[in-house]
Amino acid sequence: MQKPLKCRLAFLLTLIFFSFVQSQDMAMAMIPNVVDLNSESSIIKSAQKSGIHTILVKAIKAAKLEEILDNDGSFTFFAPSDNAFEKFSKEKIQLLIDSKNTKELRSLLTYHIVARSFSASKILKAMCRGEGVATFTTLQGTKLTASMNGSDIVLTDSFGNNATIVKADTNQCNGVIHVIDNVIRPQKKLPQLRP
Repeated sequence: MQKPLKCRLAFLLTLIFFSFVQSQDMAMAMIPNVVDLNSESSIIKSAQKSGIHTILVKAIKAAKLEEILDNDGSFTFFAPSDNAFEKFSKEKIQLLIDSKNTKELRSLLTYHIVARSFSASKILKAMCRGEGVATFTTLQGTKLTASMNGSDIVLTDSFGNNATIVKADTNQCNGVIHVIDNVIRPQKKLPQLRP
């Protein structure tokens, strides 16, 4: 690639990144009860304090994933907000959380977690290297794709379900949290959780 073209591409990505940061701040202003999270906390402790992850925290406890998200390590957690979960009926959410078979719930939640910490700028760099698309392997074992839609980073699962990052880069002692607006699914039809 020619040097001027690389400079233009770098400038364009920087411009997109700063637009993304501004749009995520506006989106978070619309979510009530958001508290500032501190990077000395673990991912699970920050989710518990956030005020917008009540359903997610219940699901993490039911799936017995607290220890993973509280331990040392480096994770990226694409954390669905309560608004994301509330797109499903309360009965279906409760059925999934109360299920004695935690296999589906663990599969769903670990699909939102990637080993290693990826800030929004690292995701954008990976998209740049991937000609506009970045692919990540989740702890669940399947792929998750990131791309841009205007100034937003959008995650897409292998079945076309989308989630937009509405708040990026909440750094924690064991990784980073990106708040997303939809629950993404590793399987086309999770028996317990359909809209």
